[in-house]
Amino acid sequence: MKIAMVSEHASPLAALGGVDAGGQNVHVAALSAALARRGHDVTVYTRRDDPDLPRTVPLCPGVDVVHLDAGPARHIPKDDLLPYMSELADEIAKDWATQPPDVVHSHFWMSGVATLDAVMRPDGPQVPALHTFHALGTVKRRHQGADDTSPPARAWLEPWVGRTADRIVATCSDEVFELKSMGVPTGNISMVPCGVDLSLFPTTGPAEPRLRRHRLVAVGRLVPRKGLDLPIRALRLLWDAGLDDVELHIVGGGTEAEKLASDPEAQRLRALAQELGVEDQVVLRGQVPRDHMPDLMRSADAVVCTPWYEPFGIVPLEAMACGVPVVAAAVGGLIDTVVDRVTGLQVPPQDPEALADALAELLRDPALGSKLGAAGQKRVHARYSWDRIAAETERAYQTTLSRRSGQLQRIEGSAL
Repeated sequence: MKIAMVSEHASPLAALGGVDAGGQNVHVAALSAALARRGHDVTVYTRRDDPDLPRTVPLCPGVDVVHLDAGPARHIPKDDLLPYMSELADEIAKDWATQPPDVVHSHFWMSGVATLDAVMRPDGPQVPALHTFHALGTVKRRHQGADDTSPPARAWLEPWVGRTADRIVATCSDEVFELKSMGVPTGNISMVPCGVDLSLFPTTGPAEPRLRRHRLVAVGRLVPRKGLDLPIRALRLLWDAGLDDVELHIVGGGTEAEKLASDPEAQRLRALAQELGVEDQVVLRGQVPRDHMPDLMRSADAVVCTPWYEPFGIVPLEAMACGVPVVAAAVGGLIDTVVDRVTGLQVPPQDPEALADALAELLRDPALGSKLGAAGQKRVHARYSWDRIAAETERAYQTTLSRRSGQLQRIEGSAL
């Protein structure tokens, strides 16, 4: 099968940890590679954000990344990209003029806008279109309110993508409920979670040396909605409870010390740690090379994931693959992946007291941490390998192609 992926702002080649680079980049890269291993030919279309980028860059055998010109060839915040989606659609349509794909799978709502623009043109190839949102504007507005920087048109364009695409590939059960409320027919939704690279995050391996008796690790983009202030607040509560020999390593942000020093969220987190008297226990790591993340995770008593909301969340899977228990806010996709008191502990969102209580329980009971970590490993290997995710995604493609074929046959039959 010839598969096109459209990921307008999240290139599978991008470095992780920046404001607009995170789980979607990992998802597109890993899913494309896993589909290629199943014998498919995958092309990932993304926007050129650097004039020196070649048009086509091989990602791995069977997967090419194609950089399309849509707006200026420089970094543009994703929420400012909507005006360039028609140009992106033009470039996609041009590339399909001679060799259209069998199916196209777009990622994030603006990619869906560009993709549907390209496939719905009367003179273009009528390619079946599937879409994964990765995040929903309705949820973002609910939590961020006036701080939501999405363009106003998202409020109606996103539901239009959901109702117009041939099929929506949702990543968690919570998203399915949100999609239904947007008017997406249940029969047009397939639920396929994100996966984890089990070769990069193996069951056993070395662990980074600790500086203190206990270590907590939190990973995420340095933006307020990731809730990275919550484990800092929990540190103070742990100290008050007598657990004072604990270090917290926060991964995310810039690659250079100067860039991290000027990051407003990093400054806010540092100021909070200083205000609470735990600044010597908090280490802002910035970006950590991806191949070093397993060593860092294995050094932790727990990996902490406390976002305000989370469409899915790959970090908990990576921690579970390393045998490390996860303490997670009970939101979005984390409700599916972290089974409370089986593979980790769930806590109410934005509740530092509950988070501190859960962490104290783990730090005081290493046997519980080992039990949860071992169960997490089993769950990840049974459910979340990228090869299994690719097989389920392929079934969603085949379902869409079969339905489209049946529709065409009915149309042709009625015309006779």
